[in-house]
Amino acid sequence: MNGSAGLRVVVADDHALVRHGFRSILASEADIDVIDEADDGREAVAIATREKPDVVLMGIRMPVMDGIEATRLITTDSRLSETKVIVLTTFDLDEYVFGAIRAGASGFLLKGVEPTQLIDAVRTVAGGEALLEPTATRRLIHAFISGPADRGPSTTRLPEDLTSREIELLGLIADGSTNAEIAERLVISPLTVKSHVSRILTKMGARDRTQLVVMAYESELVVPGSAPWG
Repeated sequence: MNGSAGLRVVVADDHALVRHGFRSILASEADIDVIDEADDGREAVAIATREKPDVVLMGIRMPVMDGIEATRLITTDSRLSETKVIVLTTFDLDEYVFGAIRAGASGFLLKGVEPTQLIDAVRTVAGGEALLEPTATRRLIHAFISGPADRGPSTTRLPEDLTSREIELLGLIADGSTNAEIAERLVISPLTVKSHVSRILTKMGARDRTQLVVMAYESELVVPGSAPWG
């Protein structure tokens, strides 16, 4: 979190009803504060740069600047290293979500998400604990990594200094496991898992767990459609 008692959220979407609906839902929670709204990507970037929120809920198809470019500008700005982006979409396999994940989004939500899921998602991604909606997110990443062919071959390689334990954890992260689930599976403490994940993020130069999942698939540590860790 960025120095406040609660999670600071910005909602960016060109539909006022979406913005106001999400604000209303999140405002009901004592630990979440919607600090501003934006109706296009450029405004979202300006607000994020100024306010340094914990989470930006980002629509994809917006005027002036779309959500993909806005996400890229936020996630590549070193001043916003603690700000996470969740993209908002109408369909969970929307082709534009692929670009948003590539641009550094931490996950995605359907605009018709249930209120409790929205609240949980904001808290989850702000804490960096796990992917949002792991099943849907893994399905999206499977589709992203496996096509289309014109994206060219992946150049992602696992760092040589990853230990065998870290590679094992990376596979479990790619399968959508939470820290608690990984700790139970490997019979280690959650604190130890957290330390391992932190080192993996550093070694792989990844912003968050979603990027780790993409890298795991691109490096072929995990093959799309397989479930090697289940």
